[in-house]
Formats: sequence, C-alpha cells, structure tokens
Amino acid sequence: MKVIGLAGWSGAGKTTLLSRVIPYLLGRGLRVSVIKHAHHDFDVDVPGKDSWVHRQSGATEVLVSSTRRWALMHELRGASEPQLPELLGKMARVHLVVVEGFKREPINKIEVHRAANGKPLLFPDDASVVGIASDVPVETTLPVAHLDGIEDVAALMLRFAIPVDDVLGRGAADS
Repeated sequence: MKVIGLAGWSGAGKTTLLSRVIPYLLGRGLRVSVIKHAHHDFDVDVPGKDSWVHRQSGATEVLVSSTRRWALMHELRGASEPQLPELLGKMARVHLVVVEGFKREPINKIEVHRAANGKPLLFPDDASVVGIASDVPVETTLPVAHLDGIEDVAALMLRFAIPVDDVLGRGAADS
C-alpha cells in the first residue's frame, strides 16, 4: 500500500482532478482510496436521520451499514484531531491512498495549480512537492503534467507514491 498527497490552494481543482484520475487508475486494475482533510465543521450525515440523532445525542462513534456501503463517523468530543499516520492506519489495504489536504505533512505531494486562481505556487516553499499538475507551463526542475493529462498525472502519482509503512514509522521488518 502506497500514499501520495495532492496539495494546492482552494479552487485549484484538486477534487476535480482526482475524480478523473481515480477511474483511470481503476481501469488499470488498481484499488484507490482517499483521505480528505476538511478545515471546518463538516457533516456527512443528514440532520434528522437516525445516525445524525445518535451522534448529536453524544455517541462517540456511529456506524451506518447497508447492502451498498458502510460509513463510520467518530466524534472527537474535544480530543485532538488525529494525525495522518493514525488515519492511514485505519484505512483498508489498497494499492494507493491519495491524501487531499494535509499540506504540512511530510509526504510526497503533487501540487495542483490553476493559473486563474491567482495564487502562488506552493513548491518553492514546500520541499515535499515532488511534481506539479498545472494548466500553464511552470519553470521548475520538477516534473510537470498538464491538468488535462490524466495519464501523465496518474504516472506522477504512482512514480512518487511512498509506502504507507514509511509514514507509519514501520520498516519492512515490522510489516
């Protein structure tokens, strides 16, 4: 199992890019999961539904299961936000975990840059950026793929993905 990050300013198109790369990777026989970091209070549950009521009532965890999917919601209730290694440790084994957000984590990242955003590139100040996906040419020694070049972006992600065990602090002997 390997991990690669996607980093970029809000509005750069990280989610849109990932929604195009995932089917490409699936078509090549890879299983892919995503960890998304949110910077605000978010909800995956619908107010008024049973699971929402259970969580609002104070349950630490609420697991919802059906014939199509299951989801586990865990309320921190004042505890610290889990760090990326802890979250990776909760993931089922797949070929590739893509981490969207967690900009400050020291994992290899592909920067997603859109010129219309008007924001500066992250890579000059972030040594963990190992490649760039952009809609404009970028002057750098890092490999660059066009945002519409899904095959090229996927190749960058696979090339620079690192073993999850490296992030978890376990060597091959510990696996």
